[in-house]
Amino acid sequence: MANKIEVTLTRSVIGRPQDQRDTVQALGLRKIRQTVVLEDTPVNRGMVNKVSHLVSVKEA
Repeated sequence: MANKIEVTLTRSVIGRPQDQRDTVQALGLRKIRQTVVLEDTPVNRGMVNKVSHLVSVKEA
């Protein structure tokens, strides 16, 4: 069974560069405090690392 991670948007994307906004949207996040459960893959980890200052992550 694949591992899962819970990603929560904790800070606003207002005033952030467009690539960071696009990354947050690609993770499936739209509102602050919204949480999504994703597969723990290198692609998803890379996106989370790119916006690590805007999100919090925990193992699901």
